Amino acid sequence: MAKVYEALRRAERERKRKAWDESPLVPLVVEKTEIAEPARRRFSWRPWRWRRGRRRRRSKTGNINKRRIALLQPESYVAEQYRALRGRIDAIAAQRPIRTVAVTSAMPGEGKTTAAVNLAVVTAMSLGRRVLLIDCDLRKPKVHEALGLRPDAGLAEVLTDTINLDDAIVKVEGVNLEVLPVRSLPVNPSELLGSPKMGELIEEVVRRYDRVIFDTPAALGLPDAKTVSDLSDGLVMVVRADVTSQQDVQATLEFLDQRRLLGLLLNGAQARQGRYGYAS
Repeated sequence: MAKVYEALRRAERERKRKAWDESPLVPLVVEKTEIAEPARRRFSWRPWRWRRGRRRRRSKTGNINKRRIALLQPESYVAEQYRALRGRIDAIAAQRPIRTVAVTSAMPGEGKTTAAVNLAVVTAMSLGRRVLLIDCDLRKPKVHEALGLRPDAGLAEVLTDTINLDDAIVKVEGVNLEVLPVRSLPVNPSELLGSPKMGELIEEVVRRYDRVIFDTPAALGLPDAKTVSDLSDGLVMVVRADVTSQQDVQATLEFLDQRRLLGLLLNGAQARQGRYGYAS
């Protein structure tokens, strides 16, 4: 445990000096990408009100694009960092089977959906590999929004036998990636995720796909992330720079099964320009 905290403190110190060193528990640094705002102009009250609303919509679009940056900009610096994470997982998989990977965070807003979507995209770019991304957040799902999907059914319908698995899975355009999204929000999400049907679903998708990635809810305050991670071969925890507290990291690691931990993903850090010319 002490090694994990020391790795986080060392990464934060190096981030402030903008000179990053490799750490075995911090395999990825994801840069911040913001949509540039237009130059300010003078408007009357009504046009300014309209313009402000339009700026909010553009900001939302920027957040969605950031969640799928590996798909929109596959040669970007950030996409390469997700490839590094994919390589780390593949290296561990050479030692023990890793067919299913859960992605979580301590609290909401720390980038777990961004990490899950981009990791799934770069994993699906591997030749001959079938990948499935499952949105396990039955409370506030975001995977379908991030990938621009409009599902007719999803995980809740499959777990309640309302629809079969094949009819709920959606293919993502432009990449060999399939998604089991969330369509309806059930009244009993924890019970559905912990049901025998969920175990049967995982057994079925493992037979079909080379890797399955779960986007889970935040771990603290809800049992959902632990339930899904206990059914997974590996676990990636997202830690957001300058946001996630050490106390939250400690509480999450004590709550989850650390034997499944593949690494901590440091998100939202300032990255400097790489030697191959990727802009930070």
